[in-house]
Amino acid sequence: MFKTLLAAAVLTAAMLVASLSLVASAEAADAKLAALDGATLRKAVSGKTVILRISGFDLPIRYAANGTMKGSMSMVAASLSGGGATDSGKWWIANDQLCQRWTSWMDAKTYCYRLSGNGTAVRWVRSDGRSGTARIAG
Repeated sequence: MFKTLLAAAVLTAAMLVASLSLVASAEAADAKLAALDGATLRKAVSGKTVILRISGFDLPIRYAANGTMKGSMSMVAASLSGGGATDSGKWWIANDQLCQRWTSWMDAKTYCYRLSGNGTAVRWVRSDGRSGTARIAG
């Protein structure tokens, strides 16, 4: 009986160490992402497509150099979000954040995002606290 309890305790401790290791690895990966300032942010997205990963779906957004943007999502994602499959809007940089306003998506409200990245990998945090990941394509 004692051996069984000891084995269970050792297994539990090993699982705890493994879990803490995964958390530390994720935090280390986030630490490697540098916050993007306004000029860097503009250069990173202007003329590029940023592909957001939201609720298991990819949402590509094309940020034109003239401050306009276009987005499109699959019909499945559009039906789940209650919006149309495509939309357009305006984007700009303010206070080292990427700000945008869609014509109809997101109730046509303005949201600003702090981005951090390393190459094409991006982590974003929206002004209301929601966060996620994205990648920047050409």
